[in-house]
Amino acid sequence: MKQTLFDKVWDAHVVEAVENGPQILYIDKHLIHEVTSPQAFNELEQRRIPIFRPLQIVATADHNTPTTNQHLPVKDALSRKQLEQLSKNCLENNITLYKLGHKYNGIVHVMAPELGITQPGMTMVCGDSHTSTHGAFGAIAFGIGTSQVAQVFASQCLLLKKPKSLRVTVNGSLKKGVLAKDVILYIISKLGTNSGTGYFCEYAGDVFENMSMEGRMTVCNMSIEMGARGGMIAPDQTTFNYIKGREFAPKGTEFEKKIEYWKTLPTDEGAKFDKEYTFEAEDIAPMITYGTNPGMGIKISDAIPLEDNPSFEKSLQYMDFNAGESLLNKPINFVFIGSCTNSRIEDFRVAASFIKGKQKAKNVTAWLVPGSRQVEAQIKAEGLQSVFENAGFELRQPGCSACLAMNDDKIPQGEYCVSTSNRNFEGRQGPGARTILASPLVAAATAVEGKIIDVTQHTL
Repeated sequence: MKQTLFDKVWDAHVVEAVENGPQILYIDKHLIHEVTSPQAFNELEQRRIPIFRPLQIVATADHNTPTTNQHLPVKDALSRKQLEQLSKNCLENNITLYKLGHKYNGIVHVMAPELGITQPGMTMVCGDSHTSTHGAFGAIAFGIGTSQVAQVFASQCLLLKKPKSLRVTVNGSLKKGVLAKDVILYIISKLGTNSGTGYFCEYAGDVFENMSMEGRMTVCNMSIEMGARGGMIAPDQTTFNYIKGREFAPKGTEFEKKIEYWKTLPTDEGAKFDKEYTFEAEDIAPMITYGTNPGMGIKISDAIPLEDNPSFEKSLQYMDFNAGESLLNKPINFVFIGSCTNSRIEDFRVAASFIKGKQKAKNVTAWLVPGSRQVEAQIKAEGLQSVFENAGFELRQPGCSACLAMNDDKIPQGEYCVSTSNRNFEGRQGPGARTILASPLVAAATAVEGKIIDVTQHTL
């Protein structure tokens, strides 16, 4: 029987199944952070249940961490308490923790791939919706709730109903200035934020095959924004080259054996999906959002569409935009390049290539927040720090930062922020903040110009 990538990985991890009912799925790696784990630890402690497989768990501090003066005690009392509780819980349960200041510390969905923890054919979970990022490696990776975190702690398994399968194919060559972020924003703008509900999505075609691992992670990261349980891309030589030599990746003959297995994972020719969509690369342009969900996106040179429904009107009212309006030349005072979507070294290289030799506009506050200590070190080693600082940008320390404003990095009420993060909900970046999602290239250009510009009309 012809199988999809998703079927192969899922079926290999089924411990027990009830026909047409839920299945018990074994979880290879459980990632945790300070926000969604304390309640689960408490539940197990109250029920006197031990952590079943602590060696399969990796923890990091990321959501509540400050992005300045990380060597000093955390000022915010709630953040400090959560970080201290994570350290205590991990120490008591023999769980590996990359706490603030550790050389491997970073956003959970950035540090795990760069350390070689994320590998093809795995099942991975985390109490964080953007766990779908790891699907870029051909892994089944998805976010879980706090009660499910406790379930994995206790059994290293989850009781689940198998999702349906969806494939999105994009063939052709991307135009100048179009990045992975634009590809996924375009797809979501066409399909909507509920199109993936109940599905696991596989991305296929030339565009994804030619993408770097960083680009693939950006795409899979935002699968959740179209409602999918997760996203996946078949492992190939690009995947193997990325993993090879990383800290916790298999070594030597073990690595070669793994590759032989990983090569069997791609979807079989002729395998059936429950739903399929196809797009042409040539139709995709640099994208921006204009509303309060990631599906409200347009090509940067297009006008806001006309729609007659209360939700649409409420969204435009919050953003203080009008239907039919172009956002080109819209003044912007805040720019954020970071988050688990776009805080890898490739993202900062793209930004630096545009910024080099230029100056940030005086009206703009621009925060550049690497996704991990290792990315921060690469930025410095490659001379990008001086490019950013000479242009007036502020390079901060690693963390989730202004993606969700659970720390000090908040956008002021009523201000617009062109952001490389993944969500533009009301108040996402701070109470009353207005978020415009974009690629690192568009964000960098906005910071330099002090307004939204069509990057395709500039020398790239």
